[in-house]
Amino acid sequence: MAAASAQCGGGGLSLCLASAGIVKVLSIAAFTLAWTHSIEKSAWQEDWLVTPAGLTLQRARVKGTGAGMEPPPAARLVDGWFQWSPPPVPRPEVVLGNSGAAGEWRLCQKGRCQTLSEIFGHPIGANVTTMSVCKNP
Repeated sequence: MAAASAQCGGGGLSLCLASAGIVKVLSIAAFTLAWTHSIEKSAWQEDWLVTPAGLTLQRARVKGTGAGMEPPPAARLVDGWFQWSPPPVPRPEVVLGNSGAAGEWRLCQKGRCQTLSEIFGHPIGANVTTMSVCKNP
């Protein structure tokens, strides 16, 4: 994934990540957000699109069930993952917290995943990270 400063040019849309006063711009139109549930230690994944209207969740999946991670009734078990497609509601931003109990959030694109710490180039720790759409000039 290509990361650049917030003054990224070239037009189009990008994904902005902001944490502890630092902004990183990723030139991507779609990505998977992956993490491990802090209590059940089960894998979660969400597929997102970067759109002019905001970040839009396309599909979610969880590897197992348990406390606080019950899939909705529409979920179907596919290759060991409960997966579903929620209504595609664009969000102006998505806030990612980190309890430190289950590892880091990971952003994946084209089979390659990076932790937020790898993207920012330093440990994120318990800092909140905000994802939003960058509208480049």
